[in-house]
Amino acid sequence: MTKNTTVHEDSTEEPGRDLWYKDGLSFSCSMCGNCCTGPPGAVWFEEDEGKAMAAKLSMDYPAFLKTFARRINGKLSLRERHTRFGYDCVFLDRESKPGKAFCSLYETRPSQCRTWPFWSENLESREAWDEARQRTPCPGMDSKSDNAFVPVERILEQLAESRAADDRSADPEW
Repeated sequence: MTKNTTVHEDSTEEPGRDLWYKDGLSFSCSMCGNCCTGPPGAVWFEEDEGKAMAAKLSMDYPAFLKTFARRINGKLSLRERHTRFGYDCVFLDRESKPGKAFCSLYETRPSQCRTWPFWSENLESREAWDEARQRTPCPGMDSKSDNAFVPVERILEQLAESRAADDRSADPEW
């Protein structure tokens, strides 16, 4: 899911605090690709993440930037391709596995991608979580899969990583 606005207040959320998700959440990626497409937006990444993606592609960093990145108000974002599904991340592969969509650079994907769906805006309330699940739509959120349980500690780690990435790429509203 591309982000349009990523500026959030800093709040300290710890396991002892009364969080609506204190008992954990259910999430298991279904490889639908819905979080990697949608309306035009941004897939923010940092220089170190870009260099890792370039290395995975056996490219030098300047060539990677020229081919796969764009700058939005001075910040780096992956390019998108307009498809029948929306604006897909340039690395979303819908061809290799029939019926599935996946990141061709999964191991080196940016923080924004690694932390989905545990973004601040999705964790504000149960209603926000449900809205994100429906809007995306993300069949992996509230998955009934056996391996879908995510404990609160892992959620908080993902949230912290997401917020750190947001802080680094904070951009005015579109």
